[in-house]
Amino acid sequence: MKSDIDTLLKDSSLDALMVLGPAQHNPAMYYLTGGGHLTSAVLIKKVGQVPLLFHTSMERDEAANTGLPIKNMDDYRFTDLLKESGGDVLQASVKRYRMMLSDAGMRGGRMAVYGKIDAGVSYAVLSALQDSLPDLTIVGELGDSTLLRAMATKDSEEVDRIRRMGEITTEVVGRTAEFLTSQKVDQELLIKSDGDPLTIRDVKNRINMWLAELGAENPEGTIFAMGRDAGVPHSSGNPDDILRLGRTIIFDIFPCEPGGGYHFDFTRTWSLGYATDEAVALYEGVLDVYQQIMSEIRVDTLCRPYQERVCELFEAKGHQTQLSHPGTQQGYVHGLGHGLGLHVHEPPWMGITARESDRLVPGVVVTVEPGLYYPERGLGVRLENTVWVRPDGEIELLADFPLDLVLEMRT
Repeated sequence: MKSDIDTLLKDSSLDALMVLGPAQHNPAMYYLTGGGHLTSAVLIKKVGQVPLLFHTSMERDEAANTGLPIKNMDDYRFTDLLKESGGDVLQASVKRYRMMLSDAGMRGGRMAVYGKIDAGVSYAVLSALQDSLPDLTIVGELGDSTLLRAMATKDSEEVDRIRRMGEITTEVVGRTAEFLTSQKVDQELLIKSDGDPLTIRDVKNRINMWLAELGAENPEGTIFAMGRDAGVPHSSGNPDDILRLGRTIIFDIFPCEPGGGYHFDFTRTWSLGYATDEAVALYEGVLDVYQQIMSEIRVDTLCRPYQERVCELFEAKGHQTQLSHPGTQQGYVHGLGHGLGLHVHEPPWMGITARESDRLVPGVVVTVEPGLYYPERGLGVRLENTVWVRPDGEIELLADFPLDLVLEMRT
């Protein structure tokens, strides 16, 4: 949680953090500012101090709305700095960063850097800044950074926002099911009211429209994959594919609040009209494992053993897994789940590479999503729900929706 940031910075031997880039669709900046229309900002937080937000003149009101102490970058008069630097934009930029760091009380020590900004620009500026400040060490963290570890546990307000996104998500999923089952069928193909075949593109367009109507964004798209594509876990689906009866469809949807806020993550597998015996057997196997794992999840436990348990359960059913066949592209090929928040994927991780720090501690929000994939057989099945480990240790499902495989056609 945000209240843990200072402790986590100290644990990582860091004296400060700096975040670069916009406030929208930039998780680190969004987390510390609450979002807003800030297109180019710098935030510096020193241990034990409130973050200081630097903004441009045009966005001074948006910056003020964050409630943080603010300072206008235009006060540093970049044109004057540019003249002093003989027209060298890089050196002028470095001078401005040095002034901002000084105003934030950061003249030396170790500082982690986060945010979304062009890689070439950030490399040039941060390298030159480091060279100009020998007492300052700029740190780039790999893997689960200090800020990601703070973000892993959510307070009640964050969970309420994720829960609300779950309500929107399941509303859209319900509308999608209603839309699909209301279409006409001709020789097992779904036909729209205008007589044209219904395509995956048509369905995704509806999904995006409904999400927008309900106040959500879909910046990373939607997985709506049928047949062979359903057998490749992150295939988004061929937009030109025509919907047809009896084919497995993986519908994985992960929208967020407007501006890049909190996400939800949810998957169902459907077969329209009927399902083949092979699809039913695969589906029942995934459903059985999902229900078994959900019954076993407990607070304050390591994540990795749940992945190993899923592998054992699937292997007992005759499927390959990462445990017995590392790198397999059929059977159970991915991790059981992951944390969820301002990123679709964040700690804690529930895969085979999960570490000691990946634990189901109170406050984490995680997905549980076992699946089986056989692309050459035109089959894929995944079931995913999102749960919150509550402060009282209970595991709460944040949005509910039927787990049915077959959607009965109504026409």
